[in-house]
Amino acid sequence: MAVPIIDLFAGPGGLGEGFSQVGWREGNPFFRIGLSVEKESFAHRTLRLRSFVRQFPYEKIPAEYFQFLREGKAPEELFSLNKFSEQAKKAEDEAWNATLRNDDDFNAELDSRIHATLKDRQNWVLIGGPPCQAYSMAGRSRNKSKKDYCPEKDDRHFLYQEYLRIIGVHSPAVFVMENVKGLLSSKVNGNAVFKQILQDLRSPANGHGCRYRIFSLTSAPDSYEDPEFADKDFIIESELYGIPQNRHRVVLLGIREDICQQGIKPSVLRKEKKVSLYKILTLPELRSGISRGKYDEHDWMKAVKRFPVNKLSHEIERLSDRWTMNNIWDALRDLRVPPSDMGGNFVKKSPSPIKDDHLKAWYEDQRIQGVFNHSARTHMESDLHRYLYASSFAKAKGRSPKMEEFPELLKPAHKNRDSGDFNDRFRVQVTGKPATTVTCHISKDGHYFIHPDPSQCRSLTVREAARIQTFPDNYFFCGNRTEQYIQVGNAVPPLLANKIASIVKTILTEAFGDCG
Repeated sequence: MAVPIIDLFAGPGGLGEGFSQVGWREGNPFFRIGLSVEKESFAHRTLRLRSFVRQFPYEKIPAEYFQFLREGKAPEELFSLNKFSEQAKKAEDEAWNATLRNDDDFNAELDSRIHATLKDRQNWVLIGGPPCQAYSMAGRSRNKSKKDYCPEKDDRHFLYQEYLRIIGVHSPAVFVMENVKGLLSSKVNGNAVFKQILQDLRSPANGHGCRYRIFSLTSAPDSYEDPEFADKDFIIESELYGIPQNRHRVVLLGIREDICQQGIKPSVLRKEKKVSLYKILTLPELRSGISRGKYDEHDWMKAVKRFPVNKLSHEIERLSDRWTMNNIWDALRDLRVPPSDMGGNFVKKSPSPIKDDHLKAWYEDQRIQGVFNHSARTHMESDLHRYLYASSFAKAKGRSPKMEEFPELLKPAHKNRDSGDFNDRFRVQVTGKPATTVTCHISKDGHYFIHPDPSQCRSLTVREAARIQTFPDNYFFCGNRTEQYIQVGNAVPPLLANKIASIVKTILTEAFGDCG
């Protein structure tokens, strides 16, 4: 029987997907999501749809799933088919659209759902992470600018206590808690938030229930009986563990005391060779659109070719080198409208195969017969020219240009553009390296996520961001494109979660035998 998972603050399900994938493709899933709780309605739709998919053996995901999405039908229409009524009901029960909060009536309902899910099982796992806005560096910077902001009154600082309450009441065998790196330096009333969190998690019921030992997933302790770590040991630098993204997050592994007393010693993540973007950005080429009007593909061609190449050639060679200029010339000379045009929620053209066997097995699914969630955005014509220059620069230099390295004519008309605060306002994702961190800011504009191909003059699509985040290609994101971007940016990379889940599987197997 599969080990139950309770997933709090689930987002679109990145952590849950990583755990669910353990054994699923082989026909013997070790973990099973019993309940996932998410407050955002569009992320909940995605969770519910993926829950529906996981009700089937991997090789028997129904053809209707792929067919409906290819035809642009609402995924929920699958649930109304009589042949899938049982799976639809289980998906409805598993994915709960609710806001975790300190409310007695709500907690009573949540506890009831957890009891119904666990059915008195003791060897279960809690995963999730409280929302990070109050802990993140960017969030704290925004909060300081708010005249009446008071951190002591910001409930987001204490959302982990809802996570803590579940541990104290229901005593999971293992928990995995994820958050932003800013958590380590966050303070309330002058006290370090992270220190208090560690103290609370070790004794979640204030000494009246189970105790836990907290472990790092990157560093082994000197003593497993009384593990101690530096704060930085809890940071997982994703690019060091086979994830194509420089994403640094705090992840805590909590193990119940009675399991630790069996002498079980959790392993740590194994370092792997860095994965460069060129290995995974194998999706069909697209063109961007042009904002503020109705423009077709011919207008796009004309707009890109209006790049002031003759006027800027000498300045570009001075700021960069002739290779950047050559890349611009090449892109303009060979410019064409891609067969998939601007893409869409489904693109008929299949991606080029991924050559790495492990990554190929993780991402690809031939049953799609194309690509989901692969739609290009529109940009101002001036931004198209900036993207063309920046991607040509990155192709030549192996890095994204700083604002001071842009020709004056291409710099945005911001009065603070040369202050240094906007030095990386236009950031190209370089093919020979892992990507920079994908965040929900990608939903606002594409300037930090410029595609490395100069001839496409665009920012990354949802699917390209999802590949950087390591979501399998058959993972469909519901909602409009902005909502899809937010989901992808807020997620935990499923492949990283899968590697963590393998460590948890070993712990549970050693503690309880063949509990899967």
